[in-house]
Formats: sequence, structure tokens, C-alpha cells
Amino acid sequence: MSIDLNYLKSNRILKLDFLISENSKMFVKILLDSQNEFDRQKFGEALLDELSDAAQVDIIKLKISSARQWHKKYKNKVVSKQYGYYRPASNYIYIYNYTAVQGKPLAPKTFLDTLLHEWLHHYDFKKLELNSIHSSGFYKRLGHLKEMLGI
Repeated sequence: MSIDLNYLKSNRILKLDFLISENSKMFVKILLDSQNEFDRQKFGEALLDELSDAAQVDIIKLKISSARQWHKKYKNKVVSKQYGYYRPASNYIYIYNYTAVQGKPLAPKTFLDTLLHEWLHHYDFKKLELNSIHSSGFYKRLGHLKEMLGI
């Protein structure tokens, strides 16, 4: 029987061990009112810088794309889509700003959830030294981050 130590470690860590700044909370509020790429780029970067500084991890680059979400169709229906991704080797987060089919800006809450989700992969990789996976521990940490940010 093989035990995945990375998975076990990820599930043992349920909370984040840093404090959230008032600036972070302000950037969250601004992002929840934003839809255009410029504002999301500017205030998304500011939020990521604040979170990274608080967590004492490397600052990460952010790219808000003007492309529609990557997606797969089957029998003319969307069966999967990607909101964004994290590349640990290059300290890089990429987020699609437009929906797959209609090409509308992502809802602000969906955008913010994606941004925080991808940043948490960065935190896991850099701070916790995990191969960041979608374990129950990952989602507990994400919930804790949102709670600290007042979302």
C-alpha cells in the first residue's frame, strides 16, 4: 500500500498562518466591483502583492487575459472549462477574463475566487513546500483565506 505523504500533509494543514492587511480587504472590495481587464490587472496584482508579503512568499506575476476561457465541447455543449492556472516554475498566474461561450466578463465573485484559488497554489508550493493539489485541506485553507478577507 502506497501512502501519498504530500496528500496527507496537505490535509493536515487547515488554516493559513499569517495576518491579512486592511489594504488586502480594500483590494477585495474593489475587485468585487470590477469587470474590466485594466482594473482586474491593477488591483489583482496589488492584492497578490499584499498576500505574498503577509505570507512571506515570493511576489507572483499576474496576467489577466482578454481571451475567452479555454474550454472543451462535446456534442456542441461545454463539458469543461478553465478559469485560470498557476505556473510554479515561473511564479505566474494567468486568468481568463471572459466566459467561454458568450464572451462576457467573468462575474466579479468568480474572478476573485479564481485569483485566490490560484494564489493558494502558489502559497502551498512556496510556503508549505507542497505539490499543491485539490485536497480537502487545500479547500479548507482556501475557505480560511476567504474568511480572513471578509468574503
